[in-house]
Amino acid sequence: MIEKPWEGRFAEKTDRSVELFTSSIDVDKRLYAFDIDGSIAHCQMLAHVSIITHEEAEKLIEGLGAIKRETQRGKFLFDHGLEDIHMHIENRLFQEVGKVAQKLHTARSRNDQVALDSRMFLREETRNIIRLLDALNTVFVSLAEENLDVIMPGYTHLQRAQPVLLSHHLLAYYEMFSRDRARFCDALKRINVMPLGSAALAGTTYPIDRHYTAALLQFPEVSVNSIDSVSDRDFMLEFLSCASIAMVHFSRLSEEMILWSSTEFGFIGLPDAFSTGSSIMPQKKNPDVPELVRGKSGRVFGDLFALLTLMKSLPLAYNRDMQEDKPALFDAVDTLKACIEIYTAMLPKIKINKEILYQATTTGFLNATDMADYLVTKGMTFRESHSCVGKAVGYASNCKKELHELTIEEMKSFSTLIAEDIFGVLTPEQMINRRTSFGGTAGENVKAAIQAARQRLSESVCP
Repeated sequence: MIEKPWEGRFAEKTDRSVELFTSSIDVDKRLYAFDIDGSIAHCQMLAHVSIITHEEAEKLIEGLGAIKRETQRGKFLFDHGLEDIHMHIENRLFQEVGKVAQKLHTARSRNDQVALDSRMFLREETRNIIRLLDALNTVFVSLAEENLDVIMPGYTHLQRAQPVLLSHHLLAYYEMFSRDRARFCDALKRINVMPLGSAALAGTTYPIDRHYTAALLQFPEVSVNSIDSVSDRDFMLEFLSCASIAMVHFSRLSEEMILWSSTEFGFIGLPDAFSTGSSIMPQKKNPDVPELVRGKSGRVFGDLFALLTLMKSLPLAYNRDMQEDKPALFDAVDTLKACIEIYTAMLPKIKINKEILYQATTTGFLNATDMADYLVTKGMTFRESHSCVGKAVGYASNCKKELHELTIEEMKSFSTLIAEDIFGVLTPEQMINRRTSFGGTAGENVKAAIQAARQRLSESVCP
């Protein structure tokens, strides 16, 4: 049985069942590189303030570097008796460099050490996610540019409402994921705070220089309250909240991909390489990728609620419950990254069924609002025109016609203000091009929006 750092206090060895139950090494071993980098910076700081000698620091740093390389090669041996990645590295360092390894933990605790590792991990992964979102948004902009001539029905309540450009619809997702990017950038400010040196909860009596350590680890800020430093998981909660919102957007996009690729809609065809079949029905082509992304949204929401529930009743400062923060965090990071990557790869390969999309705009009375607007330009109030067109829609529906299929005589029976020029207003192209209000679906608007989006992407800088 491996000796524990706290064994001086206890008369009995830790039971093996307790070692297995309390061990987190299967989860937190992925933090090894951050733990080692943090330890190297801590070691350099200890030498800088003369708590250890520079010769001791060099020996420790050399040993830590060897352990990092050993772990990278997959040669590091893990044992549940050592609980976590911090104790594994400390134990291996003792084997590597001898008794001087016992000086490394001076002026720190596993409490501030794991807070540091988690922040370094999340800082790196948040930056990765920001870059992935930029790549995804580049795809949306390219698709919008390539499909500027594609007209489709816009929906409310999942009922056909008004025609829009497909490009306009795609840019709606660009805006959603741009907000997600902005949220992650903002969250990064609160992730990127250095907690090391807070020790267990009260700080330390040693003359450490926390700002020196922060500079070595490229942290722009140092945490200001030692109790908060070791008990804070807000930065994880904020990340998980950002991730959950992003997964809402992916789930909405997935729902549309599933609906649009169905026989009933037929708006798009999903690429074979991103679809699967049935084990019993030879004809099936299933949208498994968007279905799985839609399902994984619930998984990320669960990660957020798991951590919220974990933290909601914890007294200050550190509690062992907080060991359970990393499974939720790691899962959300991995899930979100996978969803961004699969959509970035799949979207450019989707087939757009232009004619089917256009035909869908010619039925369902999508031009009713435009007829009402036409009557307003002739002097009728909008409420009057709304009622008038409603009656026309009811009449046309009974006749199994669309509004634009009515004769001019039939049109005039609802208002004498209607003239032959009404028919030029009711085409999908005119309905789109007349919506020139800022943010509307008119072609010139959408072209400008694409240019603006490209400009924003070109100026994007990862914090």
